[in-house]
Amino acid sequence: MSKAFEPLVVGKLNGAYGIKGWVKVYSFTSPKENIFNYKPWYLKLNGEWQEIAIVKGREQGKTLVAQLEGCDDRNQAEAYHGVEVAIDKSQLPELENGEYYWRDLIGLSVVNQAGEQFGQVKKLMETGANDVLVVKKPKGGELLIPYVPDYSVINVDLDAGEILVDWESDY
Repeated sequence: MSKAFEPLVVGKLNGAYGIKGWVKVYSFTSPKENIFNYKPWYLKLNGEWQEIAIVKGREQGKTLVAQLEGCDDRNQAEAYHGVEVAIDKSQLPELENGEYYWRDLIGLSVVNQAGEQFGQVKKLMETGANDVLVVKKPKGGELLIPYVPDYSVINVDLDAGEILVDWESDY
């Protein structure tokens, strides 16, 4: 594996499916079946990332299942329970200008136009209407800010590690 490998965890294997070596897959991608678009996968085995080929993958009811190369029976599949699935960061599609992956926003400082520091982005939530920045305040607690570009989010500067918002701390 190349030294430039940058793992990005996109799911987890969570059990065996059937008797022919298939595994159940919990996907962190959206939509969940997008995990099958990334090949190869890397599995964290014995503390190290190892490349593995996906023979097949599909939806099975409400879950996802995959057949991994070299995994031919249920006992082998059960050994993968709890193993993280990653891809190389370079496999992600390039985004348009002004678009960001959530993982790039987590940890950024959030400041309003008056220079008031709100804290750091802890996570993002999907609400249906729009995504929401969950900002961890320096003295405890959280602040929820709708992620609406050109309205509540004025600018995202990844190089500076900062998001400029049109928001007040007492909203």
